[in-house]
Amino acid sequence: MQPLGTSGKTAGKGLSLRMGGVGMAIMLVVFLVAVVFAANENDVVGWLVVIISLGWLLVFSFVVFTVRSAARKASARIDEFNRAAGGGMGGRGPTGTSSAMRDQKLDHSFKIVQVQARVIRDHLGKDQGMVDRALETIEITSHNARSMMKNDDDGPVEGTVVD
Repeated sequence: MQPLGTSGKTAGKGLSLRMGGVGMAIMLVVFLVAVVFAANENDVVGWLVVIISLGWLLVFSFVVFTVRSAARKASARIDEFNRAAGGGMGGRGPTGTSSAMRDQKLDHSFKIVQVQARVIRDHLGKDQGMVDRALETIEITSHNARSMMKNDDDGPVEGTVVD
């Protein structure tokens, strides 16, 4: 798993810069063509088209520069978050933020299994439907917990037992 905001970072950034540049060039060409035609014709309608195209050029410029500025700020915040999290969200180190979150999720999964075991004890022999639902919940929860500990379902989970 890659740190947040790094997958395809350069490709997406280059594409957005090119698209903004191409759009800006098109708007500039439209404005210049309108100015040339208005100067040649020297009528009011031509100059109205120039004013409208200038307005669109200014709006487009504002949007492009605002989005670029927001993207830079967002990129800086993501980089700051990745540095604070110890290199990314995928880290499985003992002090990583994702490790603490994973431990909380696993703790919650084990609590669910304990509750469902109590449901089975209480309803065993009385309500087979409740027992079946509790067993199904235990099965789903244990599968989800295993997937948090290991990326693939092949082979046993490895690790150190902590008392």
